[in-house]
Order: sequence, then C-alpha cells, then structure tokens
Amino acid sequence: MRDVINAAAIAGVLKVDVDNDELSLEVEADKLVEVATALRDNAATTFEQLIDVCGIDYLAYGQDEWETGGSGFSRGVSGGTSVGRMSFGDESPAFESDKPRFAVAYQLLSIKHNARARLKVYAKDDEFPVVPSLTSVWSSAEWAEREAFDLFGIHFDGHTDLRRLLTDYGFVGHPFRKDFPLVGNVEMRYDPKRKRVIYEPVTIEPRVLVPRVIRKTTRRVSAEDSADQDSVADGTTSGDQQDA
Repeated sequence: MRDVINAAAIAGVLKVDVDNDELSLEVEADKLVEVATALRDNAATTFEQLIDVCGIDYLAYGQDEWETGGSGFSRGVSGGTSVGRMSFGDESPAFESDKPRFAVAYQLLSIKHNARARLKVYAKDDEFPVVPSLTSVWSSAEWAEREAFDLFGIHFDGHTDLRRLLTDYGFVGHPFRKDFPLVGNVEMRYDPKRKRVIYEPVTIEPRVLVPRVIRKTTRRVSAEDSADQDSVADGTTSGDQQDA
C-alpha cells in the first residue's frame, strides 16, 4: 500500500511511513480534504471507511514526568505544583518543538484491500487549533470530531454541528489537554435547598499513588518462617539453635 500511495503521488501528502506494518501518512492541513477524498475514491486505495478520529496534544512531549524527588507521581498530585521537570496548574510546561502542539489522527480502513492507514495532520495555531472537517468525505467523522473538539479544543472548519459531546454545557476547558489538572477545576452536586445542580471548587484531596512494597511486617508468614526471621535478626541461624 505504501508503494501504491507513493506511485499515486497524491498532492498534500508530506510523508509516508510504515512502522510495525502500520501505514502512516502526514498530510498538509490545507490539503486534508483533497487527500482524504483521493484515498477514498482511488481504486488502488479505496479507504471507504473512517474508523476513528483522535486528538493529540504534544505539550511536554518527550519530557519525563516521573522524576518526582519524592513529591508524588503524575500531575494529579496538586495543581500548580512542579512535578519533575513539568509544572501543571497555574503555569503550563513550556512547549519546545519544531512542530505545532496539536494534531489530529484519522484511522482509515479499506475493506476491499484489507488494509488500514493513519492520517495525521497538525493544527498550525497552538492558541486556536483548527483543521478542516472531513464530514463531507466520511459522515462518520461527525461525532468523532465533536469528541476531539470537546476533549482537546481542536476546531474543525466546515463541521455543521460542532458542540460539546461528553462534558456539560457550561464546562470550562478541555479535559484531555496536558495542562488540564487531573482532578479538574470544579465539581457539581445537587443542592436540596436550592433544588438545582450547583458548581463548586473541586474538593478532591491530592494523593500520591506509590507502588506498594511488600515488607516483612506486611505479608503473612508461617510460624517456621517467622522463627527463621527472628533468628536472623538476632544474628543466629536455625543450625546454631539446634547446636545449642
């Protein structure tokens, strides 16, 4: 399939890669609709089905989040607290890359050729990421693009009904962005006095999820094992006890 796409020389395809038998195409944003239409209609490719649309946030990509120094694991520890080399909350981690921060990946399926492909397109503006909508090419893109808009804040130009899909109508922010706190900013509950749902600042207590370490005092041991452990602690062995 890679040779077929290269031979077709579809305008707008910037790069074609095959990794672990998976075909990936990086596409120019301005040519996304034309490339998608060509991949669908070309008899050599015939990608007639769009499986999924996925948003991608490359903020702090390649940085290690696990160098915590004992302060906790992941950005869920507390908002605005530095975790490793990254700071989440009031200050976002610096984004250093030669490519834009946001991208969209489209998973395609060709039933005719029993082949799959992934289209990736980068949104040029990090502050207001926009890519063309593919609802005119595959109708199944409608809800998937709404999901990417809701969770990542990526706008799809040409989408006829771009509304939030999974979060509440009054939700502020986009939960899958890397600078969005894991505990969220607000929580809602039903107030019986006001007889309506109200929003309040989040009250979740920060916690550190440290892997449990099995120690002598936390695991069940038999009486014989317990005696051996006590003798080792005393500097004696079972042989020494028998000699005594």
